[in-house]
Amino acid sequence: MGLTQHHNAVATIKEITNVALAQGNIGRPGAGLMPVRGHSNVQGDRTMGIWERPPAHFLDRLGAEFGFNPPRENGLDTVDAIRALRDGQARVFIGLGGNFVQAAPDTDVTAAALRSARLTVQISTKINRSHLTCGEIALILPTLGRTEQDLQASGPQFVSVEDSTCSVHASRGPLLPASRMLRSEVAIVTGLAEATLGSRYGIDWQSMRNDYRTIRTHIARVIPGCESYEVNVSKPGGFVLPHPPRDSRTFPTASGRAEFVVSPIQALEVPPGHLVLQTLRSHDQFNTTIYGMSDRYRGIEGGRHVIFLNPADIAELGFADGDLVDLVTHWTDDDRERRAGSFRIVAYQTPRGSAAAYYPETNSLVPLDSTAEGSNTPTSKSIIVALVRPGTTPGSTSHGGQRQTGSDEAHKHHPEPTHLS
Repeated sequence: MGLTQHHNAVATIKEITNVALAQGNIGRPGAGLMPVRGHSNVQGDRTMGIWERPPAHFLDRLGAEFGFNPPRENGLDTVDAIRALRDGQARVFIGLGGNFVQAAPDTDVTAAALRSARLTVQISTKINRSHLTCGEIALILPTLGRTEQDLQASGPQFVSVEDSTCSVHASRGPLLPASRMLRSEVAIVTGLAEATLGSRYGIDWQSMRNDYRTIRTHIARVIPGCESYEVNVSKPGGFVLPHPPRDSRTFPTASGRAEFVVSPIQALEVPPGHLVLQTLRSHDQFNTTIYGMSDRYRGIEGGRHVIFLNPADIAELGFADGDLVDLVTHWTDDDRERRAGSFRIVAYQTPRGSAAAYYPETNSLVPLDSTAEGSNTPTSKSIIVALVRPGTTPGSTSHGGQRQTGSDEAHKHHPEPTHLS
């Protein structure tokens, strides 16, 4: 996942693919490439069309299944959605799960964008800080979690998930719901559809809510590789979706063959006295909804406002292990200083010139407009920062933009726990 969070992330991943192709490792048993993603159903979202740029063949089949003409213009990704709210081009925000304000880049800008909305709706399994960032009208709609039993009109229900390996399986919650008043995500979404679309297009929203098999029947007719979906997903262990490069070494290119891509090399330019910051998660952290104060990975206990630095960098910058510093970056595109205050320095075997700190505590340092070329993913693994004493003004922290770093993986090191008050 970290590879995606650099300015030239797309080019880097293409180069990795080039190497795998040159070695003959695409479509060879026991080899190949696999993206390591953060959530069990990130791949499943894309397979089911949850994408701001769905392909034409998906829209064609979706329209044929439900008898309407889907919009053909592209939608907005996360960054562009924030920009649209910020610029007054969008007035309603509906978040289905997650902790949007904390997860997104440029925390202050993101929060201000949501506050400018006429309506914000959070469909959530847990209370989180995004619930405190309200539009003119704000709704919180509690929903069942995937670990809770889901009982609808036709009986107990299950949902399906897809992991990074294209494996699809059923998911059933074993726990009693936290409240008998909770609705499932399916019930909430179909209820919204009934209230806004009604019987238009003749879509039976109630049937989808009463029995999730109805949804899976539609999936089987729309999504390639999901024929006999209900049967296959109900098998122990589920099933694996087809993947032509892996299965038959066939490729959807003009030539019908795998194609190498040449990308320009971009060097990261770091001004003297600055470091390249990557954001990362701690051991006891589930994305940005639940995150605690114990990091067994790195020996940190009792706090999260820390910055990991190479001992040589600490000395060169004139600090000592345990000092408190502010992290400052100056994004030249908007000529705005961003600051995260009072971080304790922890000596750690990071590469020279590289620093690391937890997210979401440092998301405020990631400029909204600093994104990967070609994917628009925030550059959370390559932010140029200066370290200053709390409350002081840094020298020149200006830089021309985020560029590619070297390896952003810290050397494995397990120090004695650092306890923070």
